[in-house]
Amino acid sequence: MTAVAALSRPTLVLNRNWQPVGVANVARALVLLWNDSARVVDPADYQLYSWDDWSRKTPEDGELTVKTVRFELKVPEVITLTTYDKLHRRTVPFTRRNLFRRDRNACQYCGVKPGGNELTIDHVHPRSRGGATSWENCVLACVRCNHRKADRTPEEARMTLPREPKRPAWSPVYGARNVRVESWERFLSEAYWNVELLGA
Repeated sequence: MTAVAALSRPTLVLNRNWQPVGVANVARALVLLWNDSARVVDPADYQLYSWDDWSRKTPEDGELTVKTVRFELKVPEVITLTTYDKLHRRTVPFTRRNLFRRDRNACQYCGVKPGGNELTIDHVHPRSRGGATSWENCVLACVRCNHRKADRTPEEARMTLPREPKRPAWSPVYGARNVRVESWERFLSEAYWNVELLGA
């Protein structure tokens, strides 16, 4: 893995009370560590590391690292902030990738999971009739169901949605960019980790 790729990997950010509050890339996590605004959390034993401690830690074979001129740093997977201890409301932006995550890569009409290329974004209330492109009006549909529904509402097409589409609750997984970091499971409850990643 190149240094650029390693620096762009996701790092889970915990507040001072160890509650998940965000996801930063490794580059940002290392800046926070350098500025003494965060500590690296070792997922194996929950030990905390300052910049000095972390930079002296020798990476084991096979671990992801970032190489500097003088030393090699293990990529931090989890950090905890040293001062910030509030939870703030975060919203999930409406994107194609996030829609796939919310709908778990499945057609919302028939439930099949045919693969990304066979799934389309369906406007529940058709765009041609004023339907918005939003969390509340878009769902994944397989090609067959999308063709069957056509330019109609589900009621008109005699199709049902098992649940009403809505904006998903924020989860650190939405910031993981299709990378599943197993060590995060030690810090996230089921409520946070119930979003499937594409390709996971």
